[in-house]
Amino acid sequence: MSELIPIFIFFFAVIDPIGSVPVFIATTSGFDAKAKRHIAYKAIIAAAGILLFFTIAGEYVLSAMGIPLSAFEIAGGIVLFLFALTMIFGEGKARSELRMAKSVTETAIFPLAVPSIASPGAMLAAVMLTENDRYTLVEQATTTGIMLSVLGITLILLLAAAPIHKIIGNGGANIVSRVMGLILASVATASILEGIKTYFVL
Repeated sequence: MSELIPIFIFFFAVIDPIGSVPVFIATTSGFDAKAKRHIAYKAIIAAAGILLFFTIAGEYVLSAMGIPLSAFEIAGGIVLFLFALTMIFGEGKARSELRMAKSVTETAIFPLAVPSIASPGAMLAAVMLTENDRYTLVEQATTTGIMLSVLGITLILLLAAAPIHKIIGNGGANIVSRVMGLILASVATASILEGIKTYFVL
């Protein structure tokens, strides 16, 4: 059990269920309650599919392309950092992203499923915590179960976003979005530095 808690915390940090709430609120402001529920379910299903793909085939894809995990970690950190900047500056999400989210399906996939829920950090975690050379099939299955449980928590928070929004309002949502953006930027910087350290064996 003691080994499972750090894995849960790691996935909770990179998937960031709480940070996904203001993104969900911002991108679904023009939809009714029924559409918002559909968007939440579709976003979680899409994110789960993406992360399961990286869990099962991510390491093979990177190896086949000759890409070391450290390079993926650096690239993921850079993308995550840029995404964090759009949360810190502006209205929680870049205006261009909000304009692109026109239909229920488009909104569920982008920017909710990717890059908010299935973030570069989450994809990286899915690959690194299921490395074939380090973990048995049972351990990989356990890790996958923990990842899916975090996605379940994310779904619950997204479905409860409306009452949460009523309490904190637009101002509160913007504050949360900026704070989470700052935290994401810090996580992204740490990911880049760790990738550089691993790649250059520092």
